[in-house]
Amino acid sequence: MSAPTRPPLKSITPTPTGPQAAPPAVDTTAVGGPKVAARKGVPTAVGPEPRRGDGRYPVAWLHISAPRGTTPTATSKCECGRDRSAVGHTRVLALITDHTAHRDACPLRNPQEGRAAA
Repeated sequence: MSAPTRPPLKSITPTPTGPQAAPPAVDTTAVGGPKVAARKGVPTAVGPEPRRGDGRYPVAWLHISAPRGTTPTATSKCECGRDRSAVGHTRVLALITDHTAHRDACPLRNPQEGRAAA
C-alpha cells in the first residue's frame, strides 16, 4: 500500500508581461476613529513642565547602605568632582562628618567671588 500523492504546496503565479496599475486603496476606518484624531491630542502634553521649581537642585549626594548583620558602606558624591567612599562603622561615620563639612567648603554651593566683595 502506498501513500497518496500530495498536491504541490506552492502555486506558481504567471509572470506579468508589462507594468500594471496598483489596485485602488480600500477606504475602511479602523476601530477608534480616523487617524487624524491622533494629531489633535491634549495641548498640554507637549507644553513645558507644569511644576515650576524654586531654582534649587541637588549638588551633593550621601548614600548609606547598612543592612542588618552586614558591614555598612557609604558613598559621598558632589558635582564639583568629589567622590569618596567608606566601608565599616568608623569610616562611614567619618565620611558622614566629612560630607557635612564639605557643604560649607564646596565651590558650587558657596561661590568664592561673592565673599571677596562682601
